[in-house]
Amino acid sequence: MKKYSTLFLILFAFSFIGFSQISEVEKNTLIDLYDATNGEQWNSTWNLNEDANTWHGVTITNNTVTAIDLTMNNLNGKIPTSISNLTSLKKLNLGFNKLQGTIPTEICELSNLESLQLFMNNLDGEIPQNIGNLHNLKDLSLYNNFISGELPVSIYNLKDLEILHISSNKLSGKINNDIQNLSNLKVLSLFDNSMFGNIPSEIGSLTQLTELTLSNNLFEGQIPNSLENLSKLEMLLLNNNRLNATISNGIKQLPLLSVIEYGNNPKEIETDAYPVSQTSIIPQ
Repeated sequence: MKKYSTLFLILFAFSFIGFSQISEVEKNTLIDLYDATNGEQWNSTWNLNEDANTWHGVTITNNTVTAIDLTMNNLNGKIPTSISNLTSLKKLNLGFNKLQGTIPTEICELSNLESLQLFMNNLDGEIPQNIGNLHNLKDLSLYNNFISGELPVSIYNLKDLEILHISSNKLSGKINNDIQNLSNLKVLSLFDNSMFGNIPSEIGSLTQLTELTLSNNLFEGQIPNSLENLSKLEMLLLNNNRLNATISNGIKQLPLLSVIEYGNNPKEIETDAYPVSQTSIIPQ
């Protein structure tokens, strides 16, 4: 009889291994996301009467939500502030949807987050000033939105960051010299914004860079020779700016560089419409 009791306990335990439970707080947070983004109209919707481990795009590890991937799923609405309740979340991918409004500052309370992908939406407003609280972040992809303002100073605290992709927005301002803090950066993509000022020489210290795309902005002045240090660089896009110098042979001869564009420099602009710090404008 004792043998059967032991067998029953083992089978009972295994039944719970395959049935992931999350807290009511986390489940309600997922339902908040569902309700706030018109979940009934998602391409792959959730059956709220079933367990959360059956819900499309939700990864549960050790009875807590660790990843949400709802890319290309017709989310339409705003990201709820309650998202901060998912304290174990490592990956949040809501790219290629119809999200609106601002990025809630509460996202920056997700201290375990490694990947934040909100690209190809209709988000506006500014990047949260406390984005630097996400010390474990490796991928920040916000491209193709309507995000405005400057890069927050705290963004330069993200020392584990490998991908900073915020192209095709409405960003302004300069690249801070503290860009050198992002020593693990592999992709720095800021093209198609309204950023201005000089390209800081400190970018040359980012020796892991494979992609540097700053085209279609208002960057000006010289191209720093320190870019010759980027031995892993494969793509360099600087076209359509206010740059007034040539690219050095040392940059052109980087061993892995296969794509380089520098056309239309310096480009013509309406100086009343955009901030340009050069004292003189060199006509094209």
